[in-house]
Amino acid sequence: MKKINVKVTTTLLLALCCSTLNAEPAPWWKWRSKIDGALICSQTPLGEGWEKAYGPFRDARCEKLIVVR
Repeated sequence: MKKINVKVTTTLLLALCCSTLNAEPAPWWKWRSKIDGALICSQTPLGEGWEKAYGPFRDARCEKLIVVR
């Protein structure tokens, strides 16, 4: 019975490790200020005074759009 638990545990551990290999970085977005219209590139929301303007982008300069097929 103990061998089965080791096999199950090993299999689950390997499955967990393999699932993390497919992880990708979060996309970047251009955010527009609701006050003055300024644009900033960020991965996370900047607060209530900002709205998503463009995106998603691959890079931190918000130059390379991610093409969704």
